[in-house]
Parts: sequence; C-alpha cells; structure tokens
Amino acid sequence: MKTIKTFIESEFKIVSILFTLSAFSIVLLMFRIKLTQSYYFLFLVWNLFLAGIPYVISSYLTTIKKPNRLYLLGVSFVWLLFLPNAPYIITDLFHLQYSSQHLIWLDTLVIVAFTITGMLLFFKSVFSMETVFKTNFNNRIVNYCKPILFILVGFGVYLGRFLRFNSWEIINKPLSIFETILDIITNPNLHQKAWQFTFVFGLFLWIGYVVFKRFIKVKA
Repeated sequence: MKTIKTFIESEFKIVSILFTLSAFSIVLLMFRIKLTQSYYFLFLVWNLFLAGIPYVISSYLTTIKKPNRLYLLGVSFVWLLFLPNAPYIITDLFHLQYSSQHLIWLDTLVIVAFTITGMLLFFKSVFSMETVFKTNFNNRIVNYCKPILFILVGFGVYLGRFLRFNSWEIINKPLSIFETILDIITNPNLHQKAWQFTFVFGLFLWIGYVVFKRFIKVKA
C-alpha cells in the first residue's frame, strides 16, 4: 500500500494525464456506441488495458530501491512480453477500412484517441525501464540494447497483428510461437513482409521515443 502511495505521489502528473486520456477515449467510444448501436470497437478498451500492463510493471520496478538482479530480469521479461500491446493499438487503424463513409471521421477520432493513450503508456514505460536498468546495470550496455528492444517490439506487434498471437500464448502455445519465430528467422526470403514491418515499425518507435525524451527534458 505504501509503495502504491509513493508511486502516485511521485507520478501524479503523468498518472492524471493517462487517466484523463483513457477516460476521454472511453467516453468517445461510448458516444460512438450510442450513435451507431454497434459494439464493434469495444475491443479497444481491452487493448488499452493490455497496453497498461507494461506501464504498471515498469512503474512497480521504479519503486524498488535495490532489486535483486535476477528478479529484475525475470520481471523485465514479463514486461517485454506485454510491451508490444501498447504500440499494437496503432495497427487498429486497419479497422477503418470497415467504417461507413459518413462515420469514418468519428471512427478515426476514436482509434486515434486510444492510440495516443497507448503510445504515451509505451513511451513512459520504456523510459521508466531505461532508468531502472541504468541504475542497476552498465549504462553503455543499456544504450546498446535499446535499438534491439524496439526491433523486438516491432516483431511482437507483427506477431500479434498479422499472425494473431497473444502475449499470454507464450504459456499455452510456446512450441507454436517458437516454431513460427524460428521459421521467420531462418527463412527471411519467405518472410520479407515480417522483416520489413519489424524494422520500419521499430524505427518508428525508436524515433518517437527519442522525441518523447527530448520533450520531457524541454518540459523539465
């Protein structure tokens, strides 16, 4: 309880912004449901919930002053499994192809609202984890690992959007996921789309994160 209180006090500003954005996104979605009598975009609430899991995990780790390194790495692995869920919301823009012409403006606003919230959760979570790791490990190693992180996230989003794997399926479908990943790695010519998406999307996230960090420094 003390940990939660300490976190809220130290992160009150960002928590209030995230709460406001989440509430606005849901209200906008409720307006669409009322207007169209359709629950089609209700999955965005679930996606936003999944996007919040890595943020909660990284925020929790920032409250531990001297974590055991093995424990930190174990929790970080769980964090990494759920991390692609946050930028994954960007790809929900694909659903606009099913929107009716006269309501596409509203559908765009709804998805963009959830996307902005999800991306803020993503960037803040990565920023918190970078701080945690630089406190407990060599800074140079952490800096070298950051590009790899964004590539892994891009690959995770590809697995979720195009191959329809979920984060928790690492538990009940580990062999299927491993075989799929191994096939993509060993047969790159047969999976050019996977590699193109992974690197382009990873680069997009990396640049976005750099801008996010610069913005934080300017505001500070």
